[in-house]
Amino acid sequence: MSKRKKSKAVPVVLVITILVAALAAGCFLVKPLLTDPLRTASEKDLARRQAETEQKNLQIQAEYNAAILDLQNQASQPSNPSWPAHKSEGWDILDLSNYPLENPTAESKTRADLMTGGMLLVNEWHSRPDDFDESKIVSIGKYLGGNEKVQVKDYNVRLFPVAADALLEAVNAAKAEGMQHYIVEEAYRTWEEQNAVFQKKMDKLSSRYSGDALITAAKKEVNYPGTSEYNSGLSFTLRLYSKDDPEVSAPKYSTTPQGIWMNENCWKYGLVIRFPQAGWPLETTQDKSFKTGVSLKMNLYRYVGKGNAAVMHYLDLCLEEYIEYLQEHPHIALFEDGVLKYEIYRQYVGEAQSFDVQLTRNARSYSSSMDNMGAIITVFEH
Repeated sequence: MSKRKKSKAVPVVLVITILVAALAAGCFLVKPLLTDPLRTASEKDLARRQAETEQKNLQIQAEYNAAILDLQNQASQPSNPSWPAHKSEGWDILDLSNYPLENPTAESKTRADLMTGGMLLVNEWHSRPDDFDESKIVSIGKYLGGNEKVQVKDYNVRLFPVAADALLEAVNAAKAEGMQHYIVEEAYRTWEEQNAVFQKKMDKLSSRYSGDALITAAKKEVNYPGTSEYNSGLSFTLRLYSKDDPEVSAPKYSTTPQGIWMNENCWKYGLVIRFPQAGWPLETTQDKSFKTGVSLKMNLYRYVGKGNAAVMHYLDLCLEEYIEYLQEHPHIALFEDGVLKYEIYRQYVGEAQSFDVQLTRNARSYSSSMDNMGAIITVFEH
């Protein structure tokens, strides 16, 4: 790759050198304008030639700026020509596990910095980390500006800002397609709130079960405290509601045009259906309950970020399967119609409290997140 860039950069440097020389020569020819209204003909001619020279200098400066931009673009070319070939049409994922990040750099981060980036795995087997910080969770209604933007059951319905932003983008896109009346019914629960829900379920089942059998029976319907998606601050449930038309909420959400649209398109906004079942919520949905550990039909959406959601959608993976996929393929690139869209890199850091996140200067932007499996998942947008 270095040879390719070097051979292209040489003529650009020559062009820049010539343009700078021409600009300097033009500036040397320019003389100050005389302000005397009785200037001689020769002085007026000088002024005319000065104006022409200034115009040429402006053109030279514009060409110089264009040459500099071209040189910078060559230096930050996002795709490595040594990468495997990719499709020119449709979606395509390249496994780059044997290729390092190009034009590398790094930034120092802490676990706290990356705990809420979207990829934190929380399920029956992976409890929310002990150092989880809920202080940045916000009221959706207050954060997004009230029910005129996104309806909420009340102002106690809360999420991390990244998830609330994705929710708003998805709802606005749905409205543009004529889909309305979404309301967020449930979102973040504290450990104590989840424990209260779990204890209530155990009390209800206590007449039929006891001991470990009681806990097992309760866990079939309610996640144990700390293992629920509601404890992540990144998940929420949707249904339909209109105060002026009670019939809006009568059908099952997944069968309505609004539910179908959201379930088909939510991935475009960084959201995924957290617990897919066989034929639900869409007829084409594959069963993932053996991976998620949840067999209840819940209209629950989870924020993971646009790059991760795109790969999960393309490969038809639930969150558990996607993290396993990245464990086997820690460096991938996603192309759409031959254009590099996302580059995703999984970096193992173990239980370290601070670390250097590996980055590439070639990307326009990036976002990183702990995955609760000892690694950071960084998505680069190209």
